[in-house]
Amino acid sequence: MPELPDITLYLEALRQRILASRLERTRVFSPFLLRSVEPPLDAALTARVVAFERLGKRIAIGFDNDVWLVIHLMIAGRLHWRAEWPSSFTRQTALALGFETGTLLLTEAGTKKRASLHVVRGRGALAAHQPGGIEIDRVTAHEFETALKQRNHTLKRALTDPRLISGIGNAYSDEILHRARLSPVTLTSRLTPEESARLFSATREVLAAWIERLRAKARGDFPSKVTAFHDEMAVHGRYGKPCPVCKTKVQRIRYADNETNYCPRCQTNGRLLADRSLSRLLKKDWPKSIDELEQLEP
Repeated sequence: MPELPDITLYLEALRQRILASRLERTRVFSPFLLRSVEPPLDAALTARVVAFERLGKRIAIGFDNDVWLVIHLMIAGRLHWRAEWPSSFTRQTALALGFETGTLLLTEAGTKKRASLHVVRGRGALAAHQPGGIEIDRVTAHEFETALKQRNHTLKRALTDPRLISGIGNAYSDEILHRARLSPVTLTSRLTPEESARLFSATREVLAAWIERLRAKARGDFPSKVTAFHDEMAVHGRYGKPCPVCKTKVQRIRYADNETNYCPRCQTNGRLLADRSLSRLLKKDWPKSIDELEQLEP
């Protein structure tokens, strides 16, 4: 799922291309995409783009008639830019918005159609799509700790809860926790002031660094390879590969469609966290520490 750094790049690219541009035509291909009825999508036709907002992981495009398009890409949704209205569309195309300056396409891979488009009128209606989490670049360390401890969750869950912190998902939460040297299953209620301050710094540093890294990769072009997996990541998506800090093999916790990656030496004092699939299968044979795991390996 595109997270704060990806959404930031999308917004910057859109601002360069459609600010002050008039919406000339629209076409919805997926019956699952448009989730609102009033106002209709056509209410934005002939209006000019005057504003952009990031609402957590949602992208909001505002027009001069007070109509907003709120786009949530979910897991498989992606945005693309074309200089002209395409003569044909792929099966993955869910939405086409034709502006004076070019065409914005929304595609969604896979069979699970989760991406959404809401059309709203006025900032009051727009606010209903704001999850409510704090913006990490606008708060103090104390405000961050207060938000984090509103609910007694694991750090992994707290970082990815949009009601607590804005814009962070599965990928960057792994990177943040690795940078902070904290276990993903530590409860927020047990976080010390020093650990909280460390997590606050790590969150700001990781997100800022990845925004700059993605800008450098895009080189001014519209973001074309938006993914949760990058070779430069420390632990996310790198199960079994060496941690860039200590060279210990990255481990994982899997639950349903989600996977948490972590370094057992840097983050859990050498302890292996129970993986729901393997630990159930191996039961008493499941190694409790990275040292035991390494003894089992050939």
